[in-house]
Amino acid sequence: MPSLRLGNIAPDFEAETTAGPIKFHEWIGNSWAILFSHPGDFTPVCTTELGEVARRAGDFTKRNVKLIGISANGLKDHSKWVEDINDFGARYGPTNVEFPIIADEDRKISTLYDMLDEQDATNRDAKGLPFTIRTVFVIDPKKVIRLTLAYPASTGRNFDEILRVVDSLQLGDKHRITTPVNWNKGEDVIVHPSVANDEAKVLFPEVTFHKQPYLRTTPLKVSE
Repeated sequence: MPSLRLGNIAPDFEAETTAGPIKFHEWIGNSWAILFSHPGDFTPVCTTELGEVARRAGDFTKRNVKLIGISANGLKDHSKWVEDINDFGARYGPTNVEFPIIADEDRKISTLYDMLDEQDATNRDAKGLPFTIRTVFVIDPKKVIRLTLAYPASTGRNFDEILRVVDSLQLGDKHRITTPVNWNKGEDVIVHPSVANDEAKVLFPEVTFHKQPYLRTTPLKVSE
């Protein structure tokens, strides 16, 4: 099947997870969702990632974002792995993985989301089945895919960046703005190109018109 693209509807599925069975779209509900995959349980880089996400669960909750992991192992392994994640993560702060992790031993969901590493012959399990690529999907309440990221097995994901993108997407949906390079919440934003200059003055009283006519920046006061 062709790769999923930004703007596609995230495929729905049913799955067994560490928090019980789910129907994906029903589980998302009216929230945003982050689906992030792992090659397998008891892998060192992913162990650090899941612990970090657990410690920062409140940052995602206040943005109305639900978290769900997926790994190519069964629930029994997942449960044991969660114990390891919590134990190792405790050296950095209280760590309690409460978000669900999908059991995807048969790779059905990984195939549905085009997450299998077919290219790297070394990234396979003992049966020769390819592991999943370490992928991130950000999905909005309409079940639309808004961001995809694929990481190599050697490099831990940056969840500060993922939160930054969520902030940008949510503000852009609400305020007709885009965000510039290296932007962080609270900094000046760019007025969306679809907004005429006269309208920009009304919507954004502190707008700055630059020498380049297509660039207009403004502060944007938002509540936390």
